[in-house]
Order: sequence, then structure tokens, then C-alpha cells
Amino acid sequence: MREVELGWGKVLLVKDNGEFHALGHKCPHYGAPLVKGVLSRGRVRCPWHGACFNISTGDLEDFPGLDSLHKFQVKIEKEKVYVRASKQALQLQRRTKVMAKCISPSAGHSGSTNVLIVGAGAAGLVCAETLRQEGFSDRIVLCTLDRHLPYDRPKLSKSLDAQPEQLALRPKEFFRAYGIEVLTEAQVVTVDVRNKKVVFKDGFKLEYSKLLLAPGSSPKTLSCKGKEVENVFTIRTPEDANRVVRLARGRNTVVVGAGFLGMEVAAYLTEKAHSVSVVELEETPFRRFLGERVGRALMKMFENNRVKFYMQTEVSELRAQEGKLKEVVLKSSKVVRADVCVVGIGAVPSTGFLRQSGISLDSRGFIPVNKMMQTNVPGVFAAGDAVTFPLAWRNNRKVNIPHWQMAHAQGRVAAQNMLAQEAEISTVPYLWTAMFGKSLRYAGYGEGFDDVIIQGDLEELKFVAFYTKGDEVIAVASMNYDPIVSKVAEVLASGRAIRKREVELFLLHSKTGDMSWLTGKGS
Repeated sequence: MREVELGWGKVLLVKDNGEFHALGHKCPHYGAPLVKGVLSRGRVRCPWHGACFNISTGDLEDFPGLDSLHKFQVKIEKEKVYVRASKQALQLQRRTKVMAKCISPSAGHSGSTNVLIVGAGAAGLVCAETLRQEGFSDRIVLCTLDRHLPYDRPKLSKSLDAQPEQLALRPKEFFRAYGIEVLTEAQVVTVDVRNKKVVFKDGFKLEYSKLLLAPGSSPKTLSCKGKEVENVFTIRTPEDANRVVRLARGRNTVVVGAGFLGMEVAAYLTEKAHSVSVVELEETPFRRFLGERVGRALMKMFENNRVKFYMQTEVSELRAQEGKLKEVVLKSSKVVRADVCVVGIGAVPSTGFLRQSGISLDSRGFIPVNKMMQTNVPGVFAAGDAVTFPLAWRNNRKVNIPHWQMAHAQGRVAAQNMLAQEAEISTVPYLWTAMFGKSLRYAGYGEGFDDVIIQGDLEELKFVAFYTKGDEVIAVASMNYDPIVSKVAEVLASGRAIRKREVELFLLHSKTGDMSWLTGKGS
């Protein structure tokens, strides 16, 4: 693979099995240079976020993302390669797949729809778009509790002052053009599966033929004394995030929870708040997810940026002055000054409205689905943060993976099976975060890991960590080591297991950091 300059822009030139292909040179969603990605099995995988594009068509084959690459005409004459491309295509860097339009638009709020999607996050939007891409031309209704059209929710904690229009995944005109109706501030309170009908909080009733449940999750809140004081927030909407950053400027901020959301918020606020403190029950941030050593390295990075940690403790009281937060009291008896508190201690599935519906929920409130994202009720599918599903390459273990990328993939599979295409979920989980200008990438499913093998320098934050269970690598994380995580994701997606001894032998004999062994023949 190499980039070629064409005057108005660049293309990615790929030679595969003796054939040349020319595509857009950047990931259409994140701007990653695809020449630094991974070429395998007729597709190129983004080095930063794991999205995969077919090199013959440019089509998006695996997520995250919504759009595909432009494919350009290639001609070979006398051992020279000629690429023909329009100026517009070179400059756009993205291509929306051809979609059907709705041929049965509703007159106002008609009482029935062919497809109803409850939840307008990534899973819901991708489901609607996939239906249109596959030629479905009947009515689709998306309903959301939010007042906004579908937006990039994971960005809220990374960029707290972003406005809704900056976060929007599609403009208003897109939904109008393809006949995808969005009902905002619409709360479903009852699902009647026998009569295929839902009831909204305002009494409006809507019948459906097919139903996708993608309600997402709700943030957990503190249950301590003083929990009702002002200026204590969870981050759920753009309004939440905007208010936090406005109130935190030049003030003392406490973040409760050292998971991804809490640490992203803490990192963002360090240059804006007077002080930032993090309270966490574990010994180190990300300990259960990334392990002790990686967690300590990231903690040191935060401490070097003036973030104060209070570990192995929790909040016992929130104290107010004139109704507004002034102090956070910890169970360790420490009192921390605080004008603003952000709570990031996890989330619970937003599935309470389904309890009497006949749709199965597990003991934690998640919706169990099969590989086709089908619930126990025919014609009712579920996707996103609120589901547990069988993870193919972990022996079909039932898991909940609340990743942005996974929601995209599940939404697509649900749509395909609404159209009886018998698709199965098989994607490798992939996530990333950015803190202080440094990106951490992660692929796989590492729950239950029993060892971590690290290559590189944790102090310099240039490393790759292999998470193993028994003799198998089940996940990988890296910083400043691209495209290793995308390379591992591609190997796992191909069905090949990576053995612990392969990693150990490589580290024993190599000092170069070369990871080419991953794409060689393996066990």
C-alpha cells in the first residue's frame, strides 16, 4: 500500500493478488491515514479505530463509522499505473452508500410503522441506515429520549464543550431525504408484544411489524448523604457536559470514578479547572480493564498533569453551602474542596419499561439476544449497551460490551435479520480513548485475564500489552505502538488464535518492536 498524490488530493494505491485498487486515503470518520493500517483478506483496517474497508469496492465492512471510501478507476499501460478520480471525490474523502427512499411516508404521526427503533444511538441509527442500504423502502421510525437527532455520545466526555450540531452523526436533511422519521423527547413506557404495539409517555400509541430495542444505559448516581445538592452531575447529554465545563472553569472539581468516562472528564478539565481530584474504590485507574501496571503508568501521566488521586475510598457525604456543593467527604475521613462533582461510576441498562412485556431480561436487566440479535420474541431485536450476546471468538460466551463500535455492528446485524438475511454478529471488539493528546487503543475481550505481557516502555507511554487467559491472548492494548491493535484485531477476526508462547518467544528474541510475526503463519 502507498499514498499517491493526484493534484487535488491523495489516493491509497493497493496491490493485492496482482491487482491494483485505488481508494480514498483517509478513514472517512477519523482522518487516520489508511496507508498505516493493516491490509488483510481483501480489506484495509484503520490503524486508529479498527474500521475495515473492502479494497475492491471501498465499502465499509466492519465498524465503527457510517460512510465508505471512494473507489477510483485504475488503468495499467506499459507497466505504468493510471488512476482516474474526480476533484470532488478526492476532496470529500467519504462516500455514503446508496440508499432506498421511503415510498410510504406517514401523514403526521400515523399509528403504525413497518420498523420501530427504540433508541437513537449508534445501534439504532446504523439499523435504520442498513435497512435503507439494503433496499427497504417502507416506514422507519426512530424514537429517542433526547431532544437532539442522533449524535456521537462517546465524545461528550472527551470534549465537554462540544455543541450538539458538532456532535451530530447526520444532518437533518439526511433523515428527511431517506424517510427516516425521528421522534425526539419520546419515551416508550409499555411494549405490547402480542398486539405489536408500543405506548409512549404522552399516550401516543404506535403499532409495528418489526421492533429494535436499543435503549442504551443510564448512569449510576451516588446514594450518599447530600446527594441532592446542586452542581453534582452525570454526563448523559450535551447539556450536561456543557454545564460541567462552564461551572468548572477556575473552580475545584472532583470526579468520582476512574473508568473511561471519569478519566476522560478529568483529563479534559485539567486546563480549565483550578483543581481536579479523582476518587476511586480500586487501587489504580482502569485496574480491572487494563491491569495494575498499565493502570499505574496512566495514573502517573495524570499526576504529572496536576490531577490528585484519592484511591481505595469512596464518597460518604456531599456538603453544601447555600444549596451548592462545597466539599466532598470521603470514607477515609479526608475532606476535598469541590465546587463541581462529576459522577462516573458505571451504568445500568435502561430496560425498566420492558419488565412486564414478555421480552426476557436477565438478573441485571440486560436483554439477552442470539447471534442474530433476536430476542425471545419473534420480530423483536435488540442491540447496543443494553444487550448480552454470544461473542463468537470467545466460545460464544454471553457478554455485555458497551463499546461504540460494537453498537454499530449489532445495529447492522439486527437490520439484516429483519430482512431475513441470516447474518450473525462476529466482529472483534475495538475501543479507544484519548487523554492529554495520547491515544490508548484496545481490541478483544479481556475479562478474566490472568496475565499481562508488556512490550515497550510504560514510563514513556510507548507500549503494547497482551492480555492472556491460560495459553491464549484474549485482548491487547497499546499506546504509541500503531497499528499493533488493528493488526491483532485482524488476526482474531480471521479466526486464528494468538498463543501466549508466541508472544513470549517474540519478546525473548526481539528488541526491535517489530510485530510482523503476527501476520505470519500461526497455530
